Amino acid sequence: MGKISLGVNMEFVRHDDKSFEWGVQKAAELGYDCVEPMVHWGRELLSEAGYFHSVSMLDDPYRIRRACEKAGIGISGLSAHTPLGRPEVGTEYLKQAVRFAAECGAPVVNTDEGPKQPWTTSDEDHVLMRYTLREVAAVAEPRGILIGIEPHQQYSKTPAGLDRILALVDSPAIGVNFDTGNSYLSGEDPIVWLRHVKDRLVHLHAKDISVSQSDAERGKVTGTPVGCACGEGVIDWAGVIEICKATPRDIAISVECGTVDQAERSVKYLRKLLK
Repeated sequence: MGKISLGVNMEFVRHDDKSFEWGVQKAAELGYDCVEPMVHWGRELLSEAGYFHSVSMLDDPYRIRRACEKAGIGISGLSAHTPLGRPEVGTEYLKQAVRFAAECGAPVVNTDEGPKQPWTTSDEDHVLMRYTLREVAAVAEPRGILIGIEPHQQYSKTPAGLDRILALVDSPAIGVNFDTGNSYLSGEDPIVWLRHVKDRLVHLHAKDISVSQSDAERGKVTGTPVGCACGEGVIDWAGVIEICKATPRDIAISVECGTVDQAERSVKYLRKLLK
C-alpha cells in the first residue's frame, strides 16, 4: 500500500513574478508536504532576476535542497519536460536532470514525448524515443532515480499510446507520471486509465479541469498547462486517491494549478479527502 504525500508544482507561482525560493516558502505556508521544481538549461533572464520560479541546471543542485530544507518541505520530483523524440535535445537534457535530481534530493524526473518533428513517421519517432529513454535509464538506474512519463502529447494521449512508449525500454527506472487533467481532456476516463497504470505509477499531477474548459476543449487537445483548483472541476478526486493508496510505492500527488489562491483551495480540499 502506497503512502500519499501532497505536493504542488511550482507553476502555481509563475504569475506572481517571484523567485524559486519565494515559491517554496509559499508552498510550505499553504501546508503542502513537498514541491515539484521546474529546471531548465542555460540561463534565463527572468529566473536570474528572481522573477520566475524555474531553476537553471547550471546552478548548484543544493540550491533546491537548501531552499526546501529551510522551508521544512520535501521534493516530489523535478519537472524536466523535453521532447523524447528529439534525442539531440532530450537525451543530454534528461541525463543532466537525472544527475541534478540525485544531488538535490528529488526521487523522480518527469517528462513527456514532446512535440514531434513534422517530417518523421510514427515508427521513426518511437525508435528515436527508445534511444533517448535507453540512454537516460542507464544514468537513472544506478542513482535510484525514476523517470515519470506523462500523458501529454500526440502518442501518450491514449492508454495504448502510453503503453507503447513504456514498452520501448525494459527498465525499472521508467514509470508513469499520470496527469488527471491531460488524460481527461484527451477524451479518456482518468479513473480507468489511472487504475490501468497504477503498478507503474511513480508520481501524479493533480490537475482539475473546469466545466467551461471541459466543454470547450475535451477531445480536441492532448493537455493543458495547469488546471483550476482541485475540487472545483470535473475530476473524481476520491477515486484518484483510492487508487493511489493501492499502488506498490509511495506517491506524491502534485497539484498543478495557476495561482496561489487555487493552490490554497486545492490543498484544503485534498487534505479533507486524505483524512
